Amino acid sequence: MIVILGLIVFVAAVVVGVAGVLGNAGSGHELTSGFSVFGYHVTGSTGTLFLYGIVVGAVAVLGLGLLLAGARRTSRRGRAARSDLQEARRETAAVSQDRDDLIDQREADRAAQAPDARPTDARNGAGLNSQTDSPPTQAPPASPT
Repeated sequence: MIVILGLIVFVAAVVVGVAGVLGNAGSGHELTSGFSVFGYHVTGSTGTLFLYGIVVGAVAVLGLGLLLAGARRTSRRGRAARSDLQEARRETAAVSQDRDDLIDQREADRAAQAPDARPTDARNGAGLNSQTDSPPTQAPPASPT
């Protein structure tokens, strides 16, 4: 629907432009004073000047369209990147929760197997004491001297 409306507006603009150029052509519509753009002197009729205005306007609209298309593309890429980041964070949180549940389950199983053992926190190693929790070591055999 919007494309059809845009096409109708475009055709109407072309018709008005052509009518403006053809209606202002001829010797009766000569430019009476000098007119220059960037050092280029424009001569001819007001219809020619009107045609130049149409061309400049069309180039401006084309440039604006390219600018907006690039901005839309950048916006879509940014939105997709943010969406991917949120999904990755959700997955990381779920995996971390599963890991914590497995650690808690393992500690509960160890506590059930050895009720007299002191439970340790496997996440950060809290509760470990190298002097009391390490296995007993045997003294090295004496060497004959």
